[in-house]
Amino acid sequence: MTASVAPSERDLRTLAGMVSDYRSDLPAQGLPMSLLSDLMSQIRCDVISFEGFDSDRQVTWFVEAIPAHDGALDEVFEPVHWKHYWDCKPCSYPDRTGDLRSIIKIADFYSARQWHSTGMYCDLYRPKGREHELMLSLPVGSGRIHGSCRGPGPRRPPGPGRTLRMFLFRGPGRDFSEVDRALLTLLRPHLHEAYLDTERRHRADLTPRQWQLLDLVADGYTNTQVARRLDVSEGTVRKHLENIYNRLQVSSRTAAVTRAFPDRS
Repeated sequence: MTASVAPSERDLRTLAGMVSDYRSDLPAQGLPMSLLSDLMSQIRCDVISFEGFDSDRQVTWFVEAIPAHDGALDEVFEPVHWKHYWDCKPCSYPDRTGDLRSIIKIADFYSARQWHSTGMYCDLYRPKGREHELMLSLPVGSGRIHGSCRGPGPRRPPGPGRTLRMFLFRGPGRDFSEVDRALLTLLRPHLHEAYLDTERRHRADLTPRQWQLLDLVADGYTNTQVARRLDVSEGTVRKHLENIYNRLQVSSRTAAVTRAFPDRS
């Protein structure tokens, strides 16, 4: 579904900044809104949303979106969405195939005429003014994500189940390009890690400052180096670590890092 595309050096520098920035706006579920905002500015779209799909129970268990009012599947559109879900080829593709690797567009499955004749377009997309879509899928769990757009990627057994979906929408006009698809492919493993990081941070119940400090510890920084990076005293660093150990119920730096970052190699 993808062509060979080389993003520009500027694109790559921008992506590196997006995935390396520490995000303090911890959401209840999903991804930091600042990350979605940065992604929206990098890949132009009218609406961006990140959602939890359960196609077995036919529910969307969380929705984040920019603009906020455009992402919610309200009581009118939620039943419509699931009514047409399995007949809509791009929507149900991850469940039908088990492929959570491919970044897909509506144009991968339908011509414009075919798309306009579908129930999903007529009943949901057209009323919301949405014409084009770029969709990314992720597993809900912590399975390894492959960043390359070639070779095997994460799969799940075909059929109903829980997945994470990111949607970038555009109205009438220009469709998403292969460069847009390539940029989202490069970001994909980092977006999954950001989602898992949100889940870990909620479980551990650490403050944003404590997570920032512990992240530096995990990268091998000494207390002195951490203090310099955060512009605090070494005594403050030691006190933060004591509080972190208490919250995580551990007694060492290594144990704290292992508990907080179980997927970090």
